[in-house]
Amino acid sequence: MQVVAQSEEIEPRPQDFTADLVRWSETLAAIARTGLGFTESLYEQERFEEVLHVAADIKAAANEALEAIETEQEQAHFVQEWMESVGVGVPGYVTPKVAIGAIVGNDRNEILLVQRADSGIWLYPTGWADVGYSPAEVAVKEVGEETGIECVPERLLAVIDGQRMGFSRFGMYMLLFHCTACGGALKPHPLETSNVGWFAHDQLPGATAGAQWWAPMAFAAISGEDFPVHFDPVRSPIWRS
Repeated sequence: MQVVAQSEEIEPRPQDFTADLVRWSETLAAIARTGLGFTESLYEQERFEEVLHVAADIKAAANEALEAIETEQEQAHFVQEWMESVGVGVPGYVTPKVAIGAIVGNDRNEILLVQRADSGIWLYPTGWADVGYSPAEVAVKEVGEETGIECVPERLLAVIDGQRMGFSRFGMYMLLFHCTACGGALKPHPLETSNVGWFAHDQLPGATAGAQWWAPMAFAAISGEDFPVHFDPVRSPIWRS
């Protein structure tokens, strides 16, 4: 941990401000979509739709700051995507999507990784939470589907806010489980993964995503170390408190 003296001033980085813009736009959009799901007032519907357009402007500006191309079509796409996700009543209350990740270890203290077919990036098995399954069941299901390996969930390792980790398309929470392999054989999913494998701590593929934050925790769990569940610290003051 880097300690900075109180007299030192820390200059905010441009990418930090850009990340805030994305977060603010998604939050505005979530508030507006929730309002559209509950209100029966035509006036309020128009106001909430206008908020969506403002949120789209903010998100487009953030993309421009990241050297993306800002166009009217891009902004319209954001609004259309948000409008199509509006529900009614409780289903219309916008909350973060839930993703499930599985840190799977074997008796050689290796970790199970998959190579995504679309990007070539290596990562532990992940998937969106499915209705009708518990989070741990989703972890087992995703590992089996993506790798062919059977596993047993051992414990929850982390609950993470995806936006704090740089995922900016929409709000997302990740539940990360530690699992132990108990059977099966390596077999990549024909559509989702191009390769799967077991890797030691010092032999992770070069194109492994985010290993700087999850690998120490993952291999500590695989080797049997006990530690508290990781979660994002509370900001002070809490944003929009």
